[in-house]
Amino acid sequence: MRARKLTLAAVALAAGLSLTACQGGEDSASSKNASDTGGDATAKVAAKDAAEGSGNGRINTGPCKTANLEFDTAHGMGEGTLMVSMKNTSDACSLKGFPGVDLKSEEASGPLSAKRSDLASPSVVLGNGETTRFTLHYPPNNTGGSGVDITSLEVTPPNETHSKALSVSLDFPVSDGADQKVYVDPVGTGKQ
Repeated sequence: MRARKLTLAAVALAAGLSLTACQGGEDSASSKNASDTGGDATAKVAAKDAAEGSGNGRINTGPCKTANLEFDTAHGMGEGTLMVSMKNTSDACSLKGFPGVDLKSEEASGPLSAKRSDLASPSVVLGNGETTRFTLHYPPNNTGGSGVDITSLEVTPPNETHSKALSVSLDFPVSDGADQKVYVDPVGTGKQ
């Protein structure tokens, strides 16, 4: 009799556990399906917002404006190179291409425009406070005699019409073809 009661108790317990497992499974499945559906909907909304609002990880910017750039110069490691840096002081913006560079001297009748090098132009995106550079190449005066003193540069960023005057002190040789050796690399090339 005692064995029969234990057997009935065991069967009742097993049946109860089976029902609980089924109900738990259904509830779990229902919960899982509901959370999957909610999760899918949330993921779709987040993906749509990312695609519309953030450019899918790309920064959608306009060209950098001269008024929003701080300029600085430093002589490069090699003789006859001048590094010109441009720091963005506003919202993110982009630069691609060659800057316009005119070299001015009180001794010359007019400005000397730097020619473009044959380097490819990378795309540069500058966030607020970020800096990029370009290199101006010129013939150094190694003649031992007096040359032409370049006292300023007029720099126009790519895709801009406004220039910025920068004070410099460069000494060019007075020789035929010296002006042909003045050229500029695109923004974002060289040592950054």
